[in-house]
Amino acid sequence: QVQLAESGGGLVQAGGSLQLSCIASGRTFSKHTMGWFRQAPGKEREFVAAISWIGSTTHYPDSVKGRFTVSRDDAKNTVYLQMNSLKPDDTAVYYCAATRAYTGTRLTNLPNLQEYDYWGQGTQVTVSS
Repeated sequence: QVQLAESGGGLVQAGGSLQLSCIASGRTFSKHTMGWFRQAPGKEREFVAAISWIGSTTHYPDSVKGRFTVSRDDAKNTVYLQMNSLKPDDTAVYYCAATRAYTGTRLTNLPNLQEYDYWGQGTQVTVSS
């Protein structure tokens, strides 16, 4: 069982930056693909970024590509989401997620919520205009 805890959310002006962190419990963190998702009020949860456990390959949707960067520190059981050039449309609750350990997830499947077995409670990010 893996428990995830996000932190780093807050209120920021448009054009600003925030770094989210997600710390995981357990001894298998380095063997999990990690993802970030977000959910705005009245909208479905959407994929933001992912980083694989094999080679730390990253994947982003076009909506955040070039602005957001996902990274991981396996020694600290932590995955990060650096968000730059934030826009009001980025306002949402941001969730960290993990696949089961040793799972090889196809790149095209990384945006699918069903690929992830563990979820954090979320952290609120609000971008003011």
